[in-house]
Amino acid sequence: MRIVFVGAVETSRVALEALVRAGRPPALVITLPREAAHRHSDFSDLRSLARACGSRVFETTNINSPETLEAMRAVDPDLTLVIGWSQVCREPFRAVARGGSVGFHPAALPRLRGRGVIPWTILQDEQTSGSTLFWLDEGVDSGPILLQRLFLVASDETARSLYAKHVQNLADMVPEAVALIEAGSAPRIPQDHGMASICAKRTAEDGLIDWRWPASTVLRFIRAVGDPYPGAFTFHGGTKIHIDGATFLPEAPQYIGIVGQVQAYTEKGFAVLCGDGRCIDIQEWRSPLEKRPPMHCKLADGR
Repeated sequence: MRIVFVGAVETSRVALEALVRAGRPPALVITLPREAAHRHSDFSDLRSLARACGSRVFETTNINSPETLEAMRAVDPDLTLVIGWSQVCREPFRAVARGGSVGFHPAALPRLRGRGVIPWTILQDEQTSGSTLFWLDEGVDSGPILLQRLFLVASDETARSLYAKHVQNLADMVPEAVALIEAGSAPRIPQDHGMASICAKRTAEDGLIDWRWPASTVLRFIRAVGDPYPGAFTFHGGTKIHIDGATFLPEAPQYIGIVGQVQAYTEKGFAVLCGDGRCIDIQEWRSPLEKRPPMHCKLADGR
């Protein structure tokens, strides 16, 4: 089976490696040029891996361009796999491979279609998630489901741990899906569009902490937007402080102060008062000053 593989992020690398292990190296790998790496915080350069397994490589920033379609037609593909590509694949692209085009989405479709899905899963306090391979159609993450693996979201889930669960599922699912397609027995289960929800794109600026939130919300936010994404942050004066890890501070003693104020120094970091009167213990942070912010200073939005 001649496969065209499209991708440019960490999940793309995992799926490509799974194909190679299964003895199914793609005929063509389409990926972003290195100078476009800034488009993804989890960008992965696939060129050396692709060439090592004998695949042709085509670099593009436009998956629907005539040049991209020409490169695809040159290998006469049976199947196109799109794993980790943020552009909508138009009908001419989907029509190139005679067996169709399959995409991957790190959510239990039809829930949480769209962008920034791993952070949104945690921010929405979803109890379950799912890794989904689906047939591409004219919509966004709306095509029939080929395979789906559901799992529970842990109460302390981080973006990195949730990402890892999807990666593991993907590595298992891709070879299985290709085998089903080759055998002519791949499912096409229609999505219930009435149950769909759609996530908006997130940017690095969306990582700004609002200290008026309850402590539990601030902690969930820190877990949701961290590695492999740009992360949560706050400001002291004009200095940006990235916050990578935090926990609840014990309720006793009670700290009384201004929301966003540094109330105490702790063993590993510093305590900040949140909107519900509880403090969180900031244990992992990054700052150009390389030291804790001053006691009783107020952290804010940097304006």
